[in-house]
Order: sequence, then structure tokens, then C-alpha cells
Amino acid sequence: MSKLPDFEGIAMFAKVAEERSFAGAARAMGVSVATVSRAVTRLEERLGGTLFNRTSRRLALTDYGHMMAERASRIYADAEDAENFARETSSRPRGLVKLAAPLSFGARWVAPLLPEFFRTYPEIAVDLHLTDAHADLIGDGFDAALRIAILEDSSLVARLIVPVRRFVVASPGYLARYGRPQHPEDLRAHQCLTYANRSRRDVWRFTNEAGEECSVTPTGPLRGTSVEALLPTALEGFAITELPEFVATQYFRDKQLEPILTDWRLPEGGLYFVTPTARARPAKVGALADFLIARLTVAQWSAEAMMAWKPPKQRRK
Repeated sequence: MSKLPDFEGIAMFAKVAEERSFAGAARAMGVSVATVSRAVTRLEERLGGTLFNRTSRRLALTDYGHMMAERASRIYADAEDAENFARETSSRPRGLVKLAAPLSFGARWVAPLLPEFFRTYPEIAVDLHLTDAHADLIGDGFDAALRIAILEDSSLVARLIVPVRRFVVASPGYLARYGRPQHPEDLRAHQCLTYANRSRRDVWRFTNEAGEECSVTPTGPLRGTSVEALLPTALEGFAITELPEFVATQYFRDKQLEPILTDWRLPEGGLYFVTPTARARPAKVGALADFLIARLTVAQWSAEAMMAWKPPKQRRK
């Protein structure tokens, strides 16, 4: 005998007891009369007692059945309550969402949006993890992540929010002292700052409008795991670095940094909302996704880049 209670038999018995009819219980539960009859018979055999006295015209609970009916009805009602609660929870935005986001992007562009989100969805809480390390959504139990990347094929479900460009930048002081690179090859003679958390060696791959390609392995005095680790050295004029546009543009406004090699482009990535599975996601995750996508699709940093800085025309090589 299975150690697991016969919940189906108990539920069907409870419904027959309530309806005083196998046919009525079958209609209420959307199954056949034979299915209900088999379930009740199976339960009687399992319990070792008769639950109903059956005649061709009448169905009545036995004394043993009366004892069982109250308990079975409670179990049935509790199961209905559990299902209704789960259904309401999955369709109603409420609960905790565990979200991962890149450190700089999350602090600058996601965190300021959250007060409005909490006003809109007061029953949702957000556990926001800001890190430039690659978060394992499934292994670390995240509901979702914002990722900025050239996204490779994976088992995760990713929705592109907006493309994200990357700029090679330097401070005016650095350019005054060491000159402005005119071609990616010129970077080999310059100090450059790189990222330590790239999955592959940090190689800058450039293309121009003519379709020319050039790859450079930058070298310099500092490698860091985040933009914050590289910015002070770049701003002080010690080296050139590569920044995503959502960081770089805020330094273009005050001319603290300037884009260089503007006739060339680095590979364009994108900002993605990523979830672990394609199956129906909870309403709380859907609400956060829709909210963030609506506010991040129009990339303010791109508009700022164009308005804040018009780089000098460069000669082509």
C-alpha cells in the first residue's frame, strides 16, 4: 500500500457525501460517474470499511462514512483553499522578486526607478543584487536578471530591452599629454585599462563603416572587476579605457572624458531582461519586467551622448 494518502479518493468521497449522489459528484467535478465510483471503491478497500450503503434508488452514508465525511470535507476544503491561494498569488502581483543587475547600471539606472515601482505595486518586494559577476540564475535562486552583454545562446529566456554601445574614452588631460589615437592600432602604444571579469581575454575588436576590422589586446597599469574600479584612473588622465554608454555619457557632458576612435565601433551588446524558464512566470516577475522594460526601452543615456558631446572629425587610415 502506498504511504501517500489517497487524496483523489478522499476528494471524490467528500463530494459524493455532499451531493448524496455519484452522478451529482461526477457533474460537479467534471469527471465520469465510473471514475467517481472507482475512486470511492478504492478508498473503501484501502480503509477497510464501507462508506456508503448503496441501493438502486438510494445512497446513504454508513456510520463509518459519517465519521469520515466530516474529515474528508475539511481536507477537500483545505485543498480548494490552497489552490485558490496559489492561483491568486500567481495572477496577482505580490511577493518577493530576487533580481540581479550589473553594479554600475543597477545603481545609476535601476535603483532610482524602484520608489515608483513600489508605489505602483505595494505588495511586491525586491531583493536587488548588484554585481558585475555573472549571476547563476538557477543555482543562486534568482527570479530574473538584467544583463548587458552580447548574449550567447543559453537555456535562459532573454528579452532585449535596448541596444547598448561601448565607447573607447580618455580624459582631455591624457589626450593633451599623449596624443589622440587615430586608428585602433595606435592603442598598442598607449596605456589602457581593462576588465578582469571578462569570460575571455580582454580584446577590443573594432570595425568601421568600410567593413575593416582591427583587434587590439590592450595593456596598462590596471585591470578591474567593475567600471568603478577603472574610472578614477581614467578620469585622472593615466590611461584610456572602454566604457558602456550608460556610464560614459555622464562624463561627456562636463568634458571629463572624450570618446575617441569615433569612426570605429566596438561590438554592440544589449540590455536584456533574463528569466530562468519559458514556463509561465509569476505575476510579480511579470510586473517587474513590464515596469523596467517600459522605462528602460528609451535609453536616456543615448540621447545624452548625442547632446552632450560632438567629437572632432577624425582622419581615416
